Amino acid sequence: MAEELVALSAAELSEKLQSKEVSSVEVTQAHLDRIAEVDSQVHAFLHVSADALKAAGEADGARKLGAKLNPLAGVPVAIKDVLCTSDMPSTAGSRILEGWIPPYDATVVARLRKARMVPIGKTNMDEFAMGSSTEHSAYGSTRNPWDFERIPGGSGGGSAAAVAAFEVPLALGSDTGGSIRQPAAVTGTVGMKPTYGGVSRYGAIALASSLDQIGPVARTVLDAALLHDVIGGHDPRDSTSLTEDWPSFAEAAKAGIAAGSLKGVRLGVVRELGGEGFQTGVSARFQEVIELASKAGAEIVEVSAPSFSYAIAAYYLILPAEASSNLAKFDSVRFGLRVNPPGGGTVEQVMAATREAGFGPEVKRRIILGTYALSAGYYDAYYGSAQKVRTLVQRDFASAFEKADLLISPSAPTTAFKFGEKLEDPLAMYLNDVATIPANLAGVPGLGLPMGLAAEDGLPAGLQLMAPARQDAKLYSVGATLETLLEANWGGSLLARSPMGKALRATESEKGAQS
Repeated sequence: MAEELVALSAAELSEKLQSKEVSSVEVTQAHLDRIAEVDSQVHAFLHVSADALKAAGEADGARKLGAKLNPLAGVPVAIKDVLCTSDMPSTAGSRILEGWIPPYDATVVARLRKARMVPIGKTNMDEFAMGSSTEHSAYGSTRNPWDFERIPGGSGGGSAAAVAAFEVPLALGSDTGGSIRQPAAVTGTVGMKPTYGGVSRYGAIALASSLDQIGPVARTVLDAALLHDVIGGHDPRDSTSLTEDWPSFAEAAKAGIAAGSLKGVRLGVVRELGGEGFQTGVSARFQEVIELASKAGAEIVEVSAPSFSYAIAAYYLILPAEASSNLAKFDSVRFGLRVNPPGGGTVEQVMAATREAGFGPEVKRRIILGTYALSAGYYDAYYGSAQKVRTLVQRDFASAFEKADLLISPSAPTTAFKFGEKLEDPLAMYLNDVATIPANLAGVPGLGLPMGLAAEDGLPAGLQLMAPARQDAKLYSVGATLETLLEANWGGSLLARSPMGKALRATESEKGAQS
C-alpha cells in the first residue's frame, strides 16, 4: 500500500482521501517512510517536520466532522527552505541562518495550513537561491534522482528532486531567474512561475525583490494547478500583490486534459531561444513537440525577441544589485549567526567576521558585484542600463504576443550536468538560465513540463510555455493538453521510466505477488 500511495499524483490522492479510501495519516506516513528510505541518497530535505502526522490527523478529524475541505486537504507538501515556517528552521540554504526558526509563517505556508495540507519538511536549495545546480547549498548538494552523479537543477533542486524521487507529491519553490522551471527540466517534473504579483512573497527570504516569485512544483500539470489555487491570490501584506480575482487553475487544467486538441492556439517559437548552445538531444525533443502540437491543431509561428540575447547580462546586474541590498540585513545584530573576532571588536568588526563566516563564495561574489553596480559613478552605466534592457525585453514580449497566444521554447539548453562540471566557471553556470530569465524580467508566467528524454544520455529535457501577464490559466490549459498528448506517445508518465520510478513499480509488483 505504501508504494502505491507515494506513486500516486496529488489529484489521485485527493480522490482517495475524499472518498475516505485512505486517511491522511496513512498517506503522510507512507511519504515519511519513503523519505527515510531514499533521502540519504537524494538529500532533498534539510528538515523533516516532527508535526506532519499531527497535521494529517487534524485533516482526518475535520473530514470526519463533515467540514468542507480544500481538494488538497490531507495531501503532503514540501516547502523550499527560502520560505519562513514558524515550526521548522528556515535557513535559505545558508550557514548565516543555521537553526533559525522564524516567528511567523510565509503567506503561502499559512495558506497551505488553512487548506489542511500537510507540510512535511523543508527542501534544500542554493544559498539564498543563488545558483543553477544546488551545489551552492551550505548543507551539501542534492542529487538528481535520474542519476546521482548529476545536479537536480537550482536553486530549487531540493523541491524538484523530492517530487521526482516520490518523496512527496507536491512542493513549493521560488523562481527568480528559472529556479522552478530549470530544476523541473532536468528532473522530469512540472514547475510553474506565476505572473509576478500573482502569489504573495510575504515571508519569502528575498533574493531580488523585483524578480522573485513563489510557485508550485509537481509531477503533473493538474497537480501544479491544484496547488496554485491554494497559494495564489491577493495578500495585503505584499505591496506588489495583484488585487484581481483569479480563475480556478485546476479547472483550466482539467479543460485542457478534456480538450485533447490545440486547435485555435497560436504557439510562437522564439528564434533566440534555440540553436547554438542547446544540446542536440534537447533540440530534437523540442522539434518533436512542435510537430506534435501542429498535428494537434496548433498554429506554429516563429517570433523574434532580439533583446532576449541581452537578458542574461541585464539579469546578472539587476539581481546582484537587489541582492546586495536585501542581504544587508544579515548583520549579526538582529538574528542569525554571530561571530566575535578574537579579543572582541566593534559592531562593524563583528559584522564583517559574521558575514565572512556565514556567506558562501557565490553569495559573496554577487554581493560584491551588486554593490559595485550600485556605487556612485557606476549606477547609470550598469544598473540603469540593465533596467533599460529590461524594458526592451518587456516590449519584445508584447510584440511576440501580438503574433502568438503563447510562446514555446526549451526550459534549459542542456540536460542535467555532472557535479563540479561548471563550478569553476560561473559564466557557464549562469547560461543555464538563458531560456527562463526573460520571463522573470518581464513578470510574465512560465510553465515548465517534461518533453522526453535526450537521446545521447537518456536524461529528461524540459519544455517551457510562456503567456502574457495574468494569463496563467491559459498556460495550465495548453500545458495539460500537451502533457496528455506527450504521455500518450510515451505510454505513461515520464517519471515512471526513471530509475526510481521503475524500482518503485517493481517493489509494488513484488508485494502484490506476495499478497
